[in-house]
Amino acid sequence: MEYAEAYGARVPKVGLGTWQLTGESCYETVSTALELGYRHVDTAQLYENETEVGRAIDDADVDRDEVFLTTKLSPRNAGYDDALASTKESLDRLDTAYVDLLLLHWPNPLVSVSETAAAMDRLVEMGLVYNAGVSNFPQVFLDRARSAAETPLVTNQVQFHPYKPQRGMLGYCQSEGMLLTAYSPLARGKVLDDEDVQRLAEKYDRTPAQVALRWATQHRGVVVIPKSASEEHLRENLALFDFKLTRDEVDTLTKPSLLKSGAAMLDGMVSELR
Repeated sequence: MEYAEAYGARVPKVGLGTWQLTGESCYETVSTALELGYRHVDTAQLYENETEVGRAIDDADVDRDEVFLTTKLSPRNAGYDDALASTKESLDRLDTAYVDLLLLHWPNPLVSVSETAAAMDRLVEMGLVYNAGVSNFPQVFLDRARSAAETPLVTNQVQFHPYKPQRGMLGYCQSEGMLLTAYSPLARGKVLDDEDVQRLAEKYDRTPAQVALRWATQHRGVVVIPKSASEEHLRENLALFDFKLTRDEVDTLTKPSLLKSGAAMLDGMVSELR
């Protein structure tokens, strides 16, 4: 496993996303992932699966301090008191004394980001949260959040894949020493049918998903959190670091598309905010 580092946080470059995983399916998927060697698990208050994620981590034959665990504040809980209370509730559901990373899931235009940042700073002071960050923040909001927080923001979690390479955001994060955490790194499956992805998969004797994930992880400071409930796919998603795309191949796969990336973003926004 390779790692990315920012402001003292050391994050496995491949994690398990758990969006849309619920109940026993979530528990079994996280359990299988940990058995296969995953050490980075991403959940959220909005996913309503923190209990299952926590139970799987607790039952696994892996020490808690070996797992980098992320959860996210619902935008509803962006206010100072709500952020403190809901994070403690998340810790109870996760059955853990701390989370390695707490993100604000989306900007809340009705709550000053300085209020949320102050709550995150307090949670870090209390030892309940080790690192803080944000998710789905445009650069102007990210600037405000970074200015408001005493705790360095480790990452911005955003949609990132060959059809949405986020050049501006990636450059910003790299220049500021932050990580970019890529959700929907397969564009909800759309990149798997790409002719160039398939051609390179054949060349390297890999799956299209592995090629797309390798494209992402070869960018400096990028962490990926693909979701899969299939043991075969979970295993494949970890096997990324014994081959490398050339610079020209990375450039060939980078093909911004508002049409293809917009559909994935819209699907994700609607599902997460239900």
